[in-house]
Amino acid sequence: MAPRPSSPKRKPRPKPAGKGDPRAPKKPPTAFFYFMEDFRKIYKQEKPSVKSMQEIGKACGEKWNTMAFEEKVKYYDIATEKRAEFEKAMIEYNKKKESREMSEESDYDELIS
Repeated sequence: MAPRPSSPKRKPRPKPAGKGDPRAPKKPPTAFFYFMEDFRKIYKQEKPSVKSMQEIGKACGEKWNTMAFEEKVKYYDIATEKRAEFEKAMIEYNKKKESREMSEESDYDELIS
C-alpha cells in the first residue's frame, strides 16, 4: 500500500464571535415563519399521518413560493409589526447600555419578562 500524500495544511478557522449579550432583544421571525406556524396547523389537520418535519417544511416552502403576494401580505404585516417592536426594544436596550444603567443581572430579569 502506497503512503498517503500529505495534504496541505489547513488554515485554522476563525473562532465565531461570542453569542452576544443574552439581555439583548431577540430578532423577530420573518414573514415566512409566521406563515409556517399557520401552515403546520392546517397541514397536520389535513394529513395527520405525516409526522416528518422535513416533509411539512418542504410542503410549506412549496406553498409559500406559489402564493400570490396578496396572500402573503397578512404575514408581511405581522412581521413588520414585530420588527417595529424589536427596533423599539433595541433602542431602549442601547440607551440603557450606553448610560450604564444595566447591571450584570438586575436588568436581565426585567428584559426577559
